[in-house]
Amino acid sequence: MSFTRAAEEVGLTPAAVSYQIKEIEDQFGLVLFNRTSRSIRLTPAGAVLFEAATDALDILQRAAGRARRLARGPAHLRLSLGARFATNWLLPRLSRFRTANPGLELTFDITDEVRDFETDDVDVAIRFGAGAYPRLRSERLFDTLVVPICSPRLLEAGPRPETPRDLLQHTLFHADRTSEGIAWPNWRLWMAAAGIEDFDDSRCVAFSDTSHVVQAVIDGGGIGLADLAMIDSDLAQGRLVRLFDIGLGVTQDYTYHLIYPESRSEDPRILALRDWMLGEAGPPISSAL
Repeated sequence: MSFTRAAEEVGLTPAAVSYQIKEIEDQFGLVLFNRTSRSIRLTPAGAVLFEAATDALDILQRAAGRARRLARGPAHLRLSLGARFATNWLLPRLSRFRTANPGLELTFDITDEVRDFETDDVDVAIRFGAGAYPRLRSERLFDTLVVPICSPRLLEAGPRPETPRDLLQHTLFHADRTSEGIAWPNWRLWMAAAGIEDFDDSRCVAFSDTSHVVQAVIDGGGIGLADLAMIDSDLAQGRLVRLFDIGLGVTQDYTYHLIYPESRSEDPRILALRDWMLGEAGPPISSAL
């Protein structure tokens, strides 16, 4: 990207950019940029200073990250996690965490973006994937098991499906998504696991995220496939009903992980959160195939 275009994107005029460049060159006594009628590009001397400035800004960013963590104090832990995990798994259990750890304040960075533990204001993160992250420690929380669910209203409106083939009379929802090259289980795979080889997926409706599947099911429109660990509170409170014991795993290692830097593996705050989450997650769920 040219300097002129970059300046336009941040709201600077070309004249303002040219003035700032001339000021810098005068201060250093060097020609830092080659100017043409259409662009401004670094000279070899400018490239040297640009690289040094980039390194300096990186050092400042990392120092600022450490300073923010120190300013929060030793009783404060900041957790980065996605909205779906926060809403469906962590927040319903948050009061139990506070009871178990009364001296630890937990705050959240709600995002699915990958965070840099050195520069971003986070101590620990929860991410969905294979758990292979360089220089980071990864704690597997639980298995991912995708199961069929419906709302109580659907069962009240008609007979309960007694066999997997009975599901063919309903609209079927699933998530059409991939992450790190791994595809989410769909109804064709579930029906094959249930022994139904002549499945016609014309009555399936695909959503981009499993949270949309769950909402469609709660609204009473059909039967969906959802991650069992993310709906356990809905099942316990009667908003959803699980159908059949057949469940599909994604892959052996593909699930939610608690992630933190190796350099902070002895941080008592992180260890407290890790031990509590592993206790809440319980033993691994076995897929019934």
